[in-house]
Amino acid sequence: MVEENDHSSMEVINPATGEETESYEEDDWAEIDTALDRAVDTFEDWRQRSVREREQFLVDLADVIRDEKHHYAELMTREMGKPISQAIAEIEKCAWLCDHYASHAGTYLQEEQHPSPPGTSVKTVHDPLGPVLAVMPWNFPFWQALRFSVPYITAGNVGLLKHASNVPGCALAIEELYEKAGYPEGVFQTLVVGSDPVDDILADERIRAATLTGSGPAGRAVASKAGEQLKKTVLELGGSDPFVVLEDADLDAAVETGTRARNQNGGQSCIAAKRFIVVDDVYDEYIDRFTEEFEALTIGDPMDEETDVGPQARRDLMEGLHEQVIASVDAGATAITGGEPLDREGAYYPPTILADVPENCPASDEELFGPVAAVFRVADESAAIEMANDTQFGLGASVWTEDRDRGERVAREIDAGCVYVNQLVKSDPRVPFGGVKESGYGRELSGIGIKEFVNRKTVWVE
Repeated sequence: MVEENDHSSMEVINPATGEETESYEEDDWAEIDTALDRAVDTFEDWRQRSVREREQFLVDLADVIRDEKHHYAELMTREMGKPISQAIAEIEKCAWLCDHYASHAGTYLQEEQHPSPPGTSVKTVHDPLGPVLAVMPWNFPFWQALRFSVPYITAGNVGLLKHASNVPGCALAIEELYEKAGYPEGVFQTLVVGSDPVDDILADERIRAATLTGSGPAGRAVASKAGEQLKKTVLELGGSDPFVVLEDADLDAAVETGTRARNQNGGQSCIAAKRFIVVDDVYDEYIDRFTEEFEALTIGDPMDEETDVGPQARRDLMEGLHEQVIASVDAGATAITGGEPLDREGAYYPPTILADVPENCPASDEELFGPVAAVFRVADESAAIEMANDTQFGLGASVWTEDRDRGERVAREIDAGCVYVNQLVKSDPRVPFGGVKESGYGRELSGIGIKEFVNRKTVWVE
């Protein structure tokens, strides 16, 4: 447990320059304890508010987000290196999320009537659970935190965020967002803490549920500790998403979208396309054009709107990625382009394509969390499906064919939480999002997501 008055600090390193830009004092246990008490007290009032009233808060939250989107985008770029144009798009997506639930939360949470004997009334109501702890990653620092908090808070819960240690400024800015939108104090709180106190926070009786987006080991740790306390969890973990290109695909679109699906956010996304599975008939043309697109991307200062690929979020992460590339090449893979860190300040790794990737190497078996595409040649559709499913992960998948019926049939045969035909994998407020296998469980977003942390209470009136 974090000892009272034992303050340490989080240093923010700008990944584009390697320079320290800010330092934030971490919360000690006394401050965590106060935040937990505040969450419980606030919940007792917040849960009594009508859904319509909570929807109106979302309208105000969306306004605050839009009014200050450039400020928040620049903060994100300084802390984790996302190209500024993509950072602005992330902030705008957060506002859209608020718009969606402002319009549809009441419908999603409507009482459900059931058949019952004459003269009785039987229904299901959706009561909130209480304070929800969220352990969130740095790669989409605003979207991930809003994606959990907007639906859960609108359902009547209150949220506590333990964000990644390299984005404390973003974490505190999100708390500020809720304050500026007029939410009661304690509806959303940021805990500026590292990983050490998480187990104790999870075990605390004031926390009623938890959600995590992050690595498999982190997910297992949270699920294990929460399970000991019989607390509900939702986990969105890693992915090694297949991007399947069949012989009748629109290659223009498959090359353009595939390049974006692998390289946006510096390739640092659970749902980025990672394993490109291309049938033999179009493999040579695809990889030639794919390489041209990769090499045409602009690598540079993430504050420049012309930049396509900025730095990796941390130097140690870039070094780990490079180790995976080296191990894959040593095992027999061929680096068609890229494959070496750039000789410049900052944690820059170039868009990289690995071909001839053998079995049992990092590029085939592990998640490569950076701008590295592993390309595989397969004989036909059947082999493509088999390879797509030959992974411990099951988050998303993308299938490319001009035959929509064929695309849907193939999509049904791929083991993943979501499969997009002729589109990149994305999280969208209107549809459920989540994975299977080692990619986690539970769903976020849409009507299903807002009900993950409610008590589906049966009320029978005789």
